[in-house]
Amino acid sequence: MPAALEFSRDVYDAVVVGGGHNGLVAAAYLARAGRSVLVLERLGRTGGAAISTRPFAGVDARLSRYSYLVSLLPDTIVRELGLRFAVRKRTVSSYTPVVRGGRPTGLLVGGDRTRDSFAALTGSDREYAAWEAFYGRIRTAAGRIFPTLTGPLPTRAELRARVADDATWRMLFEEPIGAAIERHFTDDLVRGVVLTDALIGTFAGARDPSLAQNRCFLYHVVGGGTGDWDVPVGGMGALTDALADAARGAGAELVTGHEAIRIDTDGETAEVAFRTRDGEGRVAARQVLVNASPQALAGLLGETPPAPAEGSQLKVNMLLRRLPRLRDRAVDPRQAFSGTFHVAEGYAQLEAAHQQAAAGRLPLAPPSEIYCHSLADPSILGPELAARGYQTLTLFGLHTPARLFPAGAAHDATRDALLKATLAELDAHLDEPIADCLAVDAEGRPCIEAKTPLDLERELRLPGGHIFHRDLSFPYADGTTGRWGVETAHPNVLLCGAGAVRGGGVSGIPGHNAAMAALGR
Repeated sequence: MPAALEFSRDVYDAVVVGGGHNGLVAAAYLARAGRSVLVLERLGRTGGAAISTRPFAGVDARLSRYSYLVSLLPDTIVRELGLRFAVRKRTVSSYTPVVRGGRPTGLLVGGDRTRDSFAALTGSDREYAAWEAFYGRIRTAAGRIFPTLTGPLPTRAELRARVADDATWRMLFEEPIGAAIERHFTDDLVRGVVLTDALIGTFAGARDPSLAQNRCFLYHVVGGGTGDWDVPVGGMGALTDALADAARGAGAELVTGHEAIRIDTDGETAEVAFRTRDGEGRVAARQVLVNASPQALAGLLGETPPAPAEGSQLKVNMLLRRLPRLRDRAVDPRQAFSGTFHVAEGYAQLEAAHQQAAAGRLPLAPPSEIYCHSLADPSILGPELAARGYQTLTLFGLHTPARLFPAGAAHDATRDALLKATLAELDAHLDEPIADCLAVDAEGRPCIEAKTPLDLERELRLPGGHIFHRDLSFPYADGTTGRWGVETAHPNVLLCGAGAVRGGGVSGIPGHNAAMAALGR
């Protein structure tokens, strides 16, 4: 199939492989700079993992199916690309239920109840003071680190000088984050709430010497210079729809149903071979930007892939007829679920779950965190559902690495067992089972779906189901990275996916940085 029959040009300035959010960011920047740009997307729609769908048959609820909150997306990208996209702040950061002295209680962080909640849980102001001091340090460092993410990579020494606080640098970049948590806090529940930010999508213990947990923690607390996790208005698909509009509006061509299968390059020009339902074709480009995993990039180039990645999460989407009542009557469910609702995430619980999973067993008390998008943004619900008080819940389970899930029918049985155990941990803090609150779809089935790492690998081609494509890296040059952290061994092939340095999360940062590298900025 000749490219001329498919596209408007024989040779493009840039071909972007993959129409996820980073690929769309790169395409929009390049097209706005006057470059001719073609985006090849394998699936029938753009957006990648940052999409909104109606997963339940006959139900008018549009959920952020995979990724679901925004923290790392810089305002500069939204502003420079003129995106019609907004986020809403969550008034509550988190609520963590626990039973103390036989009585249901919990820790509420956010708003004017935080200090009293700490005092009621721990019996003094010590942990609250430690919390304020710890996160005061983090906020200062975040405000200094975040602006560097959209510029050329600093050296380690340059970034350390910018942080300008040796103690904070040590706890973030040099010693396992568990050491700092144990040094600052004494209450097990408080320690666990802090540790969760080091574990989202990352399989590691608090004192893992690899510091994979530190890198995860860093990216979860630096977003926007504040670490706030915001709700995308209209769902995550509203962001990628806006990015697609921006790219098209600037002149980029976006084609779906086109799967790139090979890249041939001599360092100055390249050809991308692709496959469609109707056959195969090739398109030429001066530069190729790959919005896919490092493993996929190696495959396209015919090179040896990097070490396998392994995801470690359970993603569950639910639609409820109503929010469940809590055993802790001091907190309104609308308040508890509007932030991050932590389940089985005490420090000792998290470490036990990690040890059990590392030994090849499903955690006995699977840790998870939950939030309700529709409380902050009811626009994702149809008018009738909203009027009837329906709500969505998104659950993200931790310490469930891909190695725990066998292939075939055994996979589904394992997933079902994990889901049952995870919901049982949630039910322990509710005054009614979550199953009693679930809505049903047009065929009478409960509105709940669960995705394991293997599901994500199959549906999105995330290697090992890893939501960051591979373990995160520290945001500085280490001698093996290029100027922007997106370069490859081929001068005209760039990596603009989450596996780039400073990748991971819904940020657009790798797409921005690859575009800047392509433009020679």
